[in-house]
Amino acid sequence: MRVFIAAALALIASTSLNAQTALPSADYTTATPLAGTWFYSPAPDGSEAIFLNTSAQPQFIIHCTRATRRVNLSRPAAGAAPFLFVWTSSDKRNLPASFKPATARLVAELSAFDPLLDAIAFSRGRFAVGVTGAPAAVLPTWPEPARVIEDCRA
Repeated sequence: MRVFIAAALALIASTSLNAQTALPSADYTTATPLAGTWFYSPAPDGSEAIFLNTSAQPQFIIHCTRATRRVNLSRPAAGAAPFLFVWTSSDKRNLPASFKPATARLVAELSAFDPLLDAIAFSRGRFAVGVTGAPAAVLPTWPEPARVIEDCRA
């Protein structure tokens, strides 16, 4: 009986862990990217690229901190979520994320040399960024994100 209870608890624990870490099954290969524009700008500690929709609302930000060679990916969010999901034409990954209440953004941090950043820069026409419980933002691939990534590697 004890073995049965232990097995049942292990199954429940693994199921809830899988629910938290499972990648969305959506394929954004033919999804239409959001209308809007990427903007590149230098920052005191590095540089950043911001994607603004047609209402001038930020939808996604890639920020390089040169001193630490770290790249932050952030998306507006209403609250905390454990992961920021990134889909590209060659890779997809859930990134551990933290919620920043002061900016109302969900932020994931990567090393400047993480291969996912190359996948974002070279994705075929679009990449997507999602948060549990909200539709993914499908963004066009323009040179601005790649420039920020290269700034961090220089």
